[in-house]
Amino acid sequence: MKQKRVALSGNEAVAYAFKQAKPHVAAVFPITPQTEMMHKYAEFVANGESTTEMILVESEHSAMSAAVGSAAAGARTFTATSSAGFALMWEVVYIAASLRLPICMAMVNRALSGNINIHCDHSDSMGGRDAGWIHLFAENAQEAYDNGLMAWRIAEHKDVRLPVMVNYDGFIISHTADSLYMLPDDDAYKFIGKNDPTYTLLDVENPITVGPLDLTDYYFEHKATQLAAYDKAIEVIKSVSEEFGQLTGRHYDLCEEYMMDDAEMVMVMLGSSAGTAKDVIDEYRDKGVKVGMLKIRMFRPFPVSLIAEKLAGRKAVCVLDRSASFGGQGGPVFMEVRSAMYGQKVPVHGYIYGLGGRDFDLKQVATVIEDLQKVAAGNEMQEISLLGIRS
Repeated sequence: MKQKRVALSGNEAVAYAFKQAKPHVAAVFPITPQTEMMHKYAEFVANGESTTEMILVESEHSAMSAAVGSAAAGARTFTATSSAGFALMWEVVYIAASLRLPICMAMVNRALSGNINIHCDHSDSMGGRDAGWIHLFAENAQEAYDNGLMAWRIAEHKDVRLPVMVNYDGFIISHTADSLYMLPDDDAYKFIGKNDPTYTLLDVENPITVGPLDLTDYYFEHKATQLAAYDKAIEVIKSVSEEFGQLTGRHYDLCEEYMMDDAEMVMVMLGSSAGTAKDVIDEYRDKGVKVGMLKIRMFRPFPVSLIAEKLAGRKAVCVLDRSASFGGQGGPVFMEVRSAMYGQKVPVHGYIYGLGGRDFDLKQVATVIEDLQKVAAGNEMQEISLLGIRS
């Protein structure tokens, strides 16, 4: 298939992906570094390129509330946010997932206060990791665009019916121009398909109740059906990704393996930092060091079996988190990976790095690889380290 090569920022790329889905409604409220994404979408509407109804609300809480009402009425709906904006959505984020509404949201990852910081880390989306949303992470603008297309197929699948969060790093991806390939509008929409809601508030012949009081008699059973959807979501994400690969030549799985075939030591991470790590891994490979990387694309639902399989038998594993779990042991990704590897005799070390947009540079990756070599040689290290912090 002929695809157009363009230079776009990550925000522009995701705006195009969402436009190609022909959504009916967008609930809009600005916050850095997401604002540019909705600015671009407003341009599409103003120019007549999109018929989406843009609802300008007074807060992010209202944005998610409007999205819930829209999606419950059967409309294809999206929104976008970052950082404190996501935190303000908190109550309604859970409601969107519990009502099984296929809302898609661009999450432009940014640090949470305090103190006030507008730069990238993953504390916002990780704060909502147990809210019931599917989380997809991108390394670059191309992946953000591709995830933005696939998100609709995943969210609206009859076996899933869950909201999807398209995560990409604030400023590093959102505001950086990148070269990527875009599908023609008609082909993108054909892949996504027409919205076909399972239930709608507007179907008066088949009335439904949305958001009732749900006490001890049925609440647990409703949560059990919600939990069951995540197991099905894993297979749907794999299937949609495979179909997308056949269409575009860009192949995705739940995780990406880099130099993993014979790797004795493995770095586990997600987001844009993976691109930096690949360059340093190449340098160490040239020196004969058998190091590889497992980049997690689907953080929720967490690919437990796949992680356990891919990391089994390695001499040393480290997990890099761009967020901290305050009071927990390490970062959220570290704790998930260590849990997935329960029972394996593989040393797992965790790093917290890049908080508040602190640069993740080549020297830091080299430090991680040198540490991995020490652990693989039988030396002990403290379980969690802070990477790139001034002493």
